[in-house]
Formats: sequence, structure tokens, C-alpha cells
Amino acid sequence: MSRVVLQGLEFHARHGVYDTEGVLGARFVVDAELHYAFAGLTDHLSEAVNYAEVYAAIQEEVTVPRHQLIEVLTDRIARRVLRDQPRLAAVTVRVHKPFAPLPGVFRDVYAELRLNRDDL
Repeated sequence: MSRVVLQGLEFHARHGVYDTEGVLGARFVVDAELHYAFAGLTDHLSEAVNYAEVYAAIQEEVTVPRHQLIEVLTDRIARRVLRDQPRLAAVTVRVHKPFAPLPGVFRDVYAELRLNRDDL
């Protein structure tokens, strides 16, 4: 299956368990892999997945509602993108929280979910 990848979409949002996360917010980074058959596609946007629309949906899901868990946010993004884009066979979403409040040194924390259309 072919895919289009939106990688490193960065947003400021207020997700997290702690009150300070809701007040100050933090940087969240989203990757979305859009799986659909585009081999042989003509050069018309109407036949493809419009990834500008996908970006807008991800932006809204990340910046408008507040969730305690990035796992829930990841699920909401994946389901929204699949619902909004009927050409997609599957989507893989990763939500990174590089400044998660952990008591040690780390590079990244992220949740990843792959959903197929049949999973809706």
C-alpha cells in the first residue's frame, strides 16, 4: 500500500494530567501516515487525499479539545482523519510529547496508533 506522510506537524496545546500542563501548555508533534492506493492516479486533486484538509483536521483535534492522555488524542486524530477522508484505507498517527513531565533525561515520548477503515 502506498502512503503520503505528514511528518513533524507542531502545535502548542494543553494536554496532560497535571494542572500546570493545562495552564502553560507544551509542544506536541504529530506524524500522520495516510495509506491509500495512488498508483496510476491522474494529476487531479479530486482523485487524491487532500492533505491540506488532513492538516486542518489534525490541527483542530490537537489545539481545541483538551485530553489528559496522548493515547486518547492519538485515537481521536486517527478516527477523525479516516472519517473525513473516504479514500484512505488506513492511517497511522503518532503524537509526540517531547517535553513530557518525566523525572529523567529522554529524547521523546509518543503514542502510535494504526487504524484501518474496518476499525471505525
